[in-house]
Amino acid sequence: MEYKKLGASDLEVSVVGLGTWAMGSDFYGKTEDPKSILTIQQAIDSGINLIDTAPAYGDGHSEEVVGKAIEGRRDDVIIATKCGVYRKGEEFIKSLKPELIRKQLEDSLTRLDVDVIDLYQIHWPDKETPLEDSVNELLKLKKEGKFKYLGVSNFDANLISEIMELTDIVSLQPQYSLLSRDIEEETLPWCIENNIGVMSYGSLGGGILTGKYNQKPVLGQDDKRDTFYPFYDNPYWDKIQSLINLLKEIAHKYQKPVPNVAINWIRQQQGVTTALVGAKTPKQAEQNATAGRWKLSEDELEELSKASENILW
Repeated sequence: MEYKKLGASDLEVSVVGLGTWAMGSDFYGKTEDPKSILTIQQAIDSGINLIDTAPAYGDGHSEEVVGKAIEGRRDDVIIATKCGVYRKGEEFIKSLKPELIRKQLEDSLTRLDVDVIDLYQIHWPDKETPLEDSVNELLKLKKEGKFKYLGVSNFDANLISEIMELTDIVSLQPQYSLLSRDIEEETLPWCIENNIGVMSYGSLGGGILTGKYNQKPVLGQDDKRDTFYPFYDNPYWDKIQSLINLLKEIAHKYQKPVPNVAINWIRQQQGVTTALVGAKTPKQAEQNATAGRWKLSEDELEELSKASENILW
């Protein structure tokens, strides 16, 4: 596994990280906690040391699962979680009110069963709460030793610039994949220039880039990923098929799993520190981790980029 320093921090993170939204068992279909725990442990055994979670994933359930999985292995992992989004039934509520931030952090520490969080991230911007108020509370919590480093998620370049006038941050977690490349215009160059680590989420386009769907899938009632990722519907679905075929062709050439190709395209982009990838089984976690041990050629990166552009632009 290859490791990189995350922004200006001293955190050495694996270039493939584990995303745990699915382990909340309420958005990607139902999951079994014992299998999720084994999946996290297999990821660690395979060299992945960055585990990303959030209170919004299953209303805290994902954090509980992560906490159980890392018991006795705290020194082997870098834990990243978030604040600013909470669940109200099926609804995701965005709020960065200081009192909520403090409660979410305390709850996260309890569920994860850790003394300190390595990377604490603002999950989504909140237009109703002054950013300065939120940052002031976060700085108090950091001074109290509750977390080590601050990052943000789903911030654009302007908002990152705004928060950096108030405090240092070390990372951005944006949606970024062969099917979602908006950050390349302004946000990614800004992060490169300002030494902000980038941890992509949605690296496999919500599962589309795994290549496992030979036809448009009918997702189960408990699987709501198509409400977040638009790629399961047309015009995306039909246009994506040529890209999927290219991924399969390159994977066959290297005798590697198809998702590895999409993961490596992401992790080899300038400025990207880690590609966060979800997994539901130990086998998926082990296969995803193998992407951190080999690379695509420059010609293959360019070929994939062009195929992606034909879909997006």
